[in-house]
Amino acid sequence: MRVEDGQLKAFLLDTTLINRENLEKAEREAKKSGTRLADMLLTRGLLPEEDLVKLQAYILGIPFVNIEALDIPREVLTLIPEPIARKNNIVAFRRQDADLEVAMLDPEDLQTIDFIRKTLRLKILPRLTTSASIKAVLKQYSKTLEAEFGEMIQAEARGMLTTVPITGEHAAPKAEELKKAAEELPIVRIVDTLVKHAILEGASDIHIEPMEKEVIVRYRIDGILHDAMTLPMNVRDGIVARLKVLSSLKLDEHRLPQDGRFKVETEDFKYSLRISVLPVFDGEKIVMRLLPESAHGFTFEELGLFGESSERIERGLRRPVGMILVTGPTGSGKTTTLYSMLEILNRPGVNISTIEDPVEYRMPRVNQTQVRPEIGLTFANGLRSLVRQDPDIVMVGEIRDKETASLAINAALTGHLVLSTLHTNSSAGAIPRLLDMGVEPFLLSSTLNAVIGQRLVRRLCPEHESYTFTAKERVSIEKSVDIARLLSVAKQLKLVGDKTTFEDIPFFHPKPSKECPDGYHGRVGIYEVLEVNEAMRILINRRATIDEIFSYAQKHGMVSMVEDGILKALQGLTTLEEVLRVIAE
Repeated sequence: MRVEDGQLKAFLLDTTLINRENLEKAEREAKKSGTRLADMLLTRGLLPEEDLVKLQAYILGIPFVNIEALDIPREVLTLIPEPIARKNNIVAFRRQDADLEVAMLDPEDLQTIDFIRKTLRLKILPRLTTSASIKAVLKQYSKTLEAEFGEMIQAEARGMLTTVPITGEHAAPKAEELKKAAEELPIVRIVDTLVKHAILEGASDIHIEPMEKEVIVRYRIDGILHDAMTLPMNVRDGIVARLKVLSSLKLDEHRLPQDGRFKVETEDFKYSLRISVLPVFDGEKIVMRLLPESAHGFTFEELGLFGESSERIERGLRRPVGMILVTGPTGSGKTTTLYSMLEILNRPGVNISTIEDPVEYRMPRVNQTQVRPEIGLTFANGLRSLVRQDPDIVMVGEIRDKETASLAINAALTGHLVLSTLHTNSSAGAIPRLLDMGVEPFLLSSTLNAVIGQRLVRRLCPEHESYTFTAKERVSIEKSVDIARLLSVAKQLKLVGDKTTFEDIPFFHPKPSKECPDGYHGRVGIYEVLEVNEAMRILINRRATIDEIFSYAQKHGMVSMVEDGILKALQGLTTLEEVLRVIAE
């Protein structure tokens, strides 16, 4: 029971979902690559998955269901065990007497349906759904576990009145006591649960902060810190000790900061955790950065790069030598942008080497080196060695000092394409920053191809509320951006009609819902791409100010970050409030 390619094509031609030219092109590519037409349509983004699955359901005569927002009773959900549900992409969502409705992706999986029918002794009614629906329902298994674990943490923490010694300002437990505490089952379960919760919530960081009478746990989700849990003070030292043991840190060192890392692996996920321990007044604060090892680079479109900005980066990447820099504060997605560029460049004919701190994503065919300052392997020393490895492309995780900057410039001068990051607030600010580090202007002007400035803003959920600007609000926005210029760019990009005024454009507010508590989910980048041409090289050579560089770049077509953010707000990807929150003007 499957939809054949010819059958799908015939039905699609009878609809307005896709034009004939795109459909036939996808059909040729599918035949050439040996894939199914449906898969090719989804891969190329020619058809939303829900529309395609609805059509397939219609052809097969199977009902379609969208269960993304459905809160399934636990007694129904767990009729199909989680491992079977995950492995076969099938979930139970409704039961009426002896009838059980199941949502699935593959209507041909008769073996699984038969197994469930025989096991449960129920009549199985299959329904087709989308992968997003399956993914949302699979999370409900974990959400139920999360609630149970939350209760477990509180119960066990309350019972541990004497298990872990509490340190005072002048008294610290011995290493043997801490090691014993770290290995106790309640502490092990608490730490495991805190990490698992964070992964399920999609957090990028876990903050464990000791207060005077309690320990606060916070998760950073989509760039915003949220309170996750409050634990009693008597588990503080045990949690710190457990994380130090996992990260191979010194248990009896409480006065100095320490850094380490460890991995967590299950059948569902594989994460590397970077640990930072910092002494504070009430103990030791721990911040854990969660780095998914299955993560990968994105396409420019997925990052939020489009139009002239995307073309400028691609021109810089096509040049065999030179340097491309990505700028922005910590947590603005610079490393993800670098990896996305590396994926474009990663071809069998080139040798790519990186020096990073830390190695956040593993990439096939890329030689990645981890910085280890404690043994002398710094960015500068690592870069010296990399250029002796005959690389075509070099990625330096971050330019932090004059020595690394000079080596990166020299690598770009001697026939390499160099990618790196720099901590500045804007693309224009990267040039004076490098000059302040001691890089000679004539060397910088002859090697720099492009500078990307970026931030991350929260992405609006599909359900949101629209509104239009009042004259008073327009005056407020004009303090941050030239409205006339912005409207001109929007018209060039065909985002609005030729006769549209700013007051006609709908913008959006977040609409909180059960699935999106604050109206946002995920993040998207906002960018500005400064391309270095002959005139820009003259400005660099005469040590022009940030304002002069920025003004010239804007006059020659650069869309600033705030403008790019407002254009994305206009498209319904984010909100104006979110753009102005991350960009201090």
